[in-house]
Amino acid sequence: MSGSARRISLEPAYLLHHYPWRDSSRILELLTRSHGRVSVFARAARRGGSTLPAALQPFAELLVSFSLRAEAGQLTGAERSAASAAPLAGERLMSGFYANELLIKLLPRGDPHPRLYAAYSALLADLAAPASEPARGLRVFEKRLLEELGYGLHLETEPGSGRPVDAARSYRFRVDSGPELLDGVAEGSLVFCGASLLALAAETLVEARSLADAKRLLRAALDQCLDGRELRTREVALAMRAHGRDAGVARQDP
Repeated sequence: MSGSARRISLEPAYLLHHYPWRDSSRILELLTRSHGRVSVFARAARRGGSTLPAALQPFAELLVSFSLRAEAGQLTGAERSAASAAPLAGERLMSGFYANELLIKLLPRGDPHPRLYAAYSALLADLAAPASEPARGLRVFEKRLLEELGYGLHLETEPGSGRPVDAARSYRFRVDSGPELLDGVAEGSLVFCGASLLALAAETLVEARSLADAKRLLRAALDQCLDGRELRTREVALAMRAHGRDAGVARQDP
């Protein structure tokens, strides 16, 4: 890429995270529809009288304008999109922060992923819907994230033989290759019934067992991608769950 800066106008984007920079500015981590994850400097974003703080809120779609040079850019404008989502709270808010942290840790800068952008938008809409099951939307998002990163899970056929997965049989799942048929009874963190594997493949996680199995399987796959890096949102969720137990309130980590 040449040294000249590209100018992008009114690009749909979401704010994933921000960091203080110098006295009154911030560094923003954005997920954009056409340019993937980008970092931009927002000058004077923390200064009194600036209109940027009101616009730069997480989980609401933005229209941002910026100049981009290499992997970093300069924000020149930001406004709320007409399709802004409802605010999140409680466990739904934590689920949103968890998705943001996954994107920051796993998604390289500058790689366009329009399908992942759409998956993230769908997740936020799901989290904002009061009647939805947040865990179901999270599992679908995690699956699609792995696919976009090139680590999609092989769920419907056995590696080598190509035999279709049988919903009534049990399988040991190898994250790098796929399901291996088991004879008899077996236990382990990555042993699943075929019905759960097929439900995840079809993204129809209706049954409680298939949803719990999807969480175990996807966590193993994501942990392999993270390569030992911890997720701060998991630590916070575990602390909240412990506090909830002390207070008699049931909580779940993402």
